[in-house]
Amino acid sequence: FLLYLQKHANGGSLSSTSIYSYFAKFKAALKQSVQEKLLKEDPSQKIKMKQPETEREFLTLDELNRLVQTDCEEPMLKKACLFSALSGLRWSDIEKLTWSQVQSDPGNGHYLRFRQKKTGGFETLPTSDQAVSLLGTPAALTDQVFKGLTYSDHNNMKLKAWILGAGISKKISFHNFRHTYATLLLNSGTDIYTVSKMLGHKNVSTTQIYAKVVDKRKQEAVGRIKIDFGE
Repeated sequence: FLLYLQKHANGGSLSSTSIYSYFAKFKAALKQSVQEKLLKEDPSQKIKMKQPETEREFLTLDELNRLVQTDCEEPMLKKACLFSALSGLRWSDIEKLTWSQVQSDPGNGHYLRFRQKKTGGFETLPTSDQAVSLLGTPAALTDQVFKGLTYSDHNNMKLKAWILGAGISKKISFHNFRHTYATLLLNSGTDIYTVSKMLGHKNVSTTQIYAKVVDKRKQEAVGRIKIDFGE
């Protein structure tokens, strides 16, 4: 199956990221089959795949400010995207966020208390005054903060139109707003361990990809400084 993904699937044009993703799901199914005693052993156990490093696209502060000033046909989608850029929450956690999970007290300020849908881990994440003010007037504790927000092709099209309307040519999906949060934190001098905790990562190694993006940007910035020494 791995050879098929590498050489034949989609005419042999699958990206390394897609191959890793598909094969990881296949391995997970085999592992579950062993646990449920449908298979005696996992035939893929000895096949190791290294997760490919991917370019994590993100928005600059200037681009975020342009998005704030640009109208979106789906205002709730715009609010959710900007909140992700200010909090680092995934779509799955923003979609189900309720007002009871948005908390504050005089000593600790604002914070979010929720269980991550992806990892199942319970998180208490501090968040800024600006992020909370973006949410508007609180409703009933059991109400969803982003009521009516759903994942759909319609919303994806509106997101693309909003991005283009702000004059941004980057390929941006909702998840890139989470990448933006991580990258801006690192650019502001926040240490990678703290960023890892803010993103809800179990391992710092998962956060390393963002540090590499920041280092690359720094190297590109240095390369733009040139002095004309003449001949």
